[in-house]
Amino acid sequence: MKRVLIDNEWNLFRLALLEDGEPVEFYVEQKQSIVGNIYIGRVVQVVPNLQAAFVDIGTGKNGYYYYGKTRAVSDETKERKPQVGQQLLVQVEKDTIGEKGAVLTQNISFAGKFLVLLPEEAGEIGISRKIKDESQRQYIRTILEKLLPKNCGAVVRTNGAGRTEQEFAKELQLLLQKWTSVQNAQYRMAPALLWEEYEPALQAAKDFYGADVHSFVVNDHKTYQTLQETGDFNGAGQPALQWYQESTPLFSAYYVESKLEKALAQKVWLKNGGFLVIEETEACVVIDVNSAKTAGKGDLEKNIWKTNLEAAKEVAKQMRLRNLSGIIIIDFIDMASKEYRQKLQKALEAEVAKDRIKTVVVGMTELGLMQVTRKKIKPSLQKQVTTKCRSCEGSGRVFSLDWTVAKMHRETEQCFANTTFRKISVLGDSRLLQAYAGKNNAFLAMMHRYYQAEVILCPQESTPFGWYAIEKIENHTKIVHHEKG
Repeated sequence: MKRVLIDNEWNLFRLALLEDGEPVEFYVEQKQSIVGNIYIGRVVQVVPNLQAAFVDIGTGKNGYYYYGKTRAVSDETKERKPQVGQQLLVQVEKDTIGEKGAVLTQNISFAGKFLVLLPEEAGEIGISRKIKDESQRQYIRTILEKLLPKNCGAVVRTNGAGRTEQEFAKELQLLLQKWTSVQNAQYRMAPALLWEEYEPALQAAKDFYGADVHSFVVNDHKTYQTLQETGDFNGAGQPALQWYQESTPLFSAYYVESKLEKALAQKVWLKNGGFLVIEETEACVVIDVNSAKTAGKGDLEKNIWKTNLEAAKEVAKQMRLRNLSGIIIIDFIDMASKEYRQKLQKALEAEVAKDRIKTVVVGMTELGLMQVTRKKIKPSLQKQVTTKCRSCEGSGRVFSLDWTVAKMHRETEQCFANTTFRKISVLGDSRLLQAYAGKNNAFLAMMHRYYQAEVILCPQESTPFGWYAIEKIENHTKIVHHEKG
């Protein structure tokens, strides 16, 4: 059974996909994504050798637009080459990451739960390769040929399998309305936002909607109402939508809070005593497989094979859990047998086939390193919740301010909801305490209103970034000290 948990409180959106109670995907949003947004942008620089242009879309960092059809040293696509000062209708494919601006495209698309509309791509009909039944594929194609306007195309998502003509028609109408609104606004002066696509909860509904998801559990009433208004829940064949209102935080109630923290650890232990070391770099992700406690037990070659096989399953799991993407290099334990190496690659291919994000096992290099690519859609979990450490000049990472504040909020609410204490003091850097208190002390006021509780802020000088302590107080006597770093 699959369940989606959505924790949307205090400007931090967290999502966990559970399969039989175990988390298999985590997502954290600390800032508003602009993926899917459509802009009228102005070209500020053209780089012919890269067949690319930099476009001002009004977000403070110029987007990167590749106008070529094939990667080439020379510019062979003069008819597509934009000019400096030209206005372009563009859509964001990938968010800004670090120093890199957003990736832009002129191939506008609108994604729904069952299909993706491709305006001005007449006759283009694509169907997810995961829909394997040929009669179903032909049925879908016949429906779309009937419903699509002559100048539009579409790609059917995996969730489109088994949908009726009425369901496709309803969704297509909504997507065409979006395109019409963009067309009506495209003559505005650049740079300008024409369509704001991204709302994390609605995106989650699109990405995870399907018969195999049993329920969506949401702890925020506004988010609950937003999803409820779509009409996509609690009907026949639809996932259930639940508003979680208990005092215990949502992720803690489903035993995934601690597992989320473990998903950020560099070392991952295997059941047989081996372990993985996962290292994220700017260029790629490197995963090292170690035999550790399994070494020297019985037949060496068989032990190595068993460890590598277990590691392959865990690597596929960790790629989903941590949202690792781009180039991924896996250093399995060396195996002399060619047969075992081939079996290992097939085993890894079978595991990554379960991933809803496109993942390709390229194969082994001459040095015995397994090459994998996974499509980049969002930053990795580590980059979503941490920031570069200032103290070590960027060589390490620490939890971000938003992540730390959200954790402090959860611990505070757990204290007041599950104990008799009604007074605590919170120690930490003044900037951290200011963010914790919220604008106009909103969080402190909420604690007083809901729990008749008092929070005393105690700024500390020269404390490390992210360090805090929550002290429970009874009758003006400090009796419990709880520290987090």
